[in-house]
Amino acid sequence: MFSALKIKNFRLYWLGMFISLIGTWVQYVAQSWLVFQLTNSVFLLGLVGFLGSIPVFLFSLFGGVAADRMNKKNILLFTQSTFMLLAFLLALLTQMKLITPAQIMLLALLNGIVMAFDAPARQAVIADLVGKQHLLNAVALNSAAFNSARVIGPALAGILIAGIGMSGCFYINGISFLAVIIALLLININNGPRRDTGNFLLKDLSDGLKFIKDNRIILILISMVGITSLFGISYVILMPVFANDVLNVGEKGLGLLMSSTGFGALIAALILARLGDFKYKGKLLISSSIIFSISLVLFSLSKTYFISLIALILIGGASVTATGLINTLLQTLVPDEFRGRAMSAFMLTFAGFMPFGNLLAGSLAHIWGVSITVLISGIICTVFFIIINILYPDIRNI
Repeated sequence: MFSALKIKNFRLYWLGMFISLIGTWVQYVAQSWLVFQLTNSVFLLGLVGFLGSIPVFLFSLFGGVAADRMNKKNILLFTQSTFMLLAFLLALLTQMKLITPAQIMLLALLNGIVMAFDAPARQAVIADLVGKQHLLNAVALNSAAFNSARVIGPALAGILIAGIGMSGCFYINGISFLAVIIALLLININNGPRRDTGNFLLKDLSDGLKFIKDNRIILILISMVGITSLFGISYVILMPVFANDVLNVGEKGLGLLMSSTGFGALIAALILARLGDFKYKGKLLISSSIIFSISLVLFSLSKTYFISLIALILIGGASVTATGLINTLLQTLVPDEFRGRAMSAFMLTFAGFMPFGNLLAGSLAHIWGVSITVLISGIICTVFFIIINILYPDIRNI
């Protein structure tokens, strides 16, 4: 079931990343709560999300070129160390009561710039660590780690915010980055032959985009990620409002809402890891995408805490199934020399479209309220995935 963990380098990397991700989720919840407490504005919640993600949209394709041409381990050591320093700076400003919404926005922007180079390297390095034979298992285990952290981190954040304050949460995140930095220093990564780093950046970029454009299946897979990120994932930045105004459960309830999404995603990731390499991944991809969309509609209509938790478990499980399958299919179908650029396109649509979705969701929620905004998002996603299923039946057979 966990064949990729038998590989020492991947095992060290996976454990370090898992510890770091817990800290990241603690900070994510604490930062969202901090912004909402400082401003009481759903628009500014969306704006912070926008600023944290827009650099991924602008720079992740260049990050993909860097991942194809440079040592991925060195890229990750630099990016993870920078994340750590930014977390400590946020903690210090918050502890000294100097923090302002403008400072949070600036730090979110800086984190986004670093993420644009971190994410493509982090995605592309998996195949270097385990080989394509164990790739689906490794991707599923990464999803399991991410979503275990999404269960543990927010639940822990709800307790820590009340216990040691938001600055303590940010310090914990900064310390957690040491785990992945130490892991990276201990492992060896076979990057394969690296290309000459001459003045061919734009050509590398255009070659990668042409490869994606000329491969219909890959283009459809990336478009599915894009629609999900633009309309489907933006509900996350509205969670403090659902917790506070719709469901009336406060910060501890917010932590459990966030954790329930992670719980569903964790179960799905473990099932994917157990399945290993199986036929007709496309059928499961289409099914999980539609389940995700319908569950989003259910969550938007719920005024009951228990039903909201169930809907979020389904959202988490379906979303990680779909994104995990797309991640694996891309890395399997794309030749090695284009892998970094293909995964940067994946991250461009997955994380790069989020700022526009966050800004749109924050703006619409300010006018119509959070429930109507998420309802519209769920309907758009449902219609899109049904159309893909009808117009491109060959997706079901990959």
